[in-house]
Amino acid sequence: MPPMQWWNDFLNWIQSDAGWRIISTAVIPFVAIIVAGVVGAAIGRGAIRRLIAQRDHEMRASAVAALVAAGQGAATWHSQGPAAKEHAELLARQADVAVRLLPIAGADLAADWASHQLRDMRTNSVSYSYQAEQTLDEYRDRLVEWLHRPNRAKKLFAADLDRWDYSDSAVDPVVLEQQRWAEEQYAAVAHEQATPAHDMPLTAPIPQVSAVTIPSDKVPSQP
Repeated sequence: MPPMQWWNDFLNWIQSDAGWRIISTAVIPFVAIIVAGVVGAAIGRGAIRRLIAQRDHEMRASAVAALVAAGQGAATWHSQGPAAKEHAELLARQADVAVRLLPIAGADLAADWASHQLRDMRTNSVSYSYQAEQTLDEYRDRLVEWLHRPNRAKKLFAADLDRWDYSDSAVDPVVLEQQRWAEEQYAAVAHEQATPAHDMPLTAPIPQVSAVTIPSDKVPSQP
């Protein structure tokens, strides 16, 4: 049987009552279910992608906020006590680990770059200079830029790290002297504040009164 005859028979069958009944009760509902499933899967996939992207952005924002908080502590490093410094170091280490675990391009570079900047801010904080505040502002802006545009910021981080590797990493002797002086001043203030109150005298010493000698002619005679 030629193909044209098959096609004519198929058209005749569709136009018949039996054929149309099968098409309307079985074929059309089946096709509708398939189409609805495909459309639903596409919508669900898009919603899942948006949810994952939002979750990644929140994780990255939390890690960046932790690094910025560590930078604020590093900018005032030499005005803090030992307990505050230990707490700031703990926060900085936690933020470093959180950034390195992010599934984002350039996470390791961002963590290395932030670690270098934190060291610089701690060093410059001894002189309470404008340089520490300026470094903190640049540090915050670069991390926020990495939050929104990780690919572009990754290249900048890599360029800075390469430049720092080839630059002289020796610390200025003046800065070292300032650090030593600041630590000595803080130790002296802490020692004065730690002096217990009971070590100080509560009352003034009572002066000793020497014996008074009365002349013999002034002594009253006995009756």
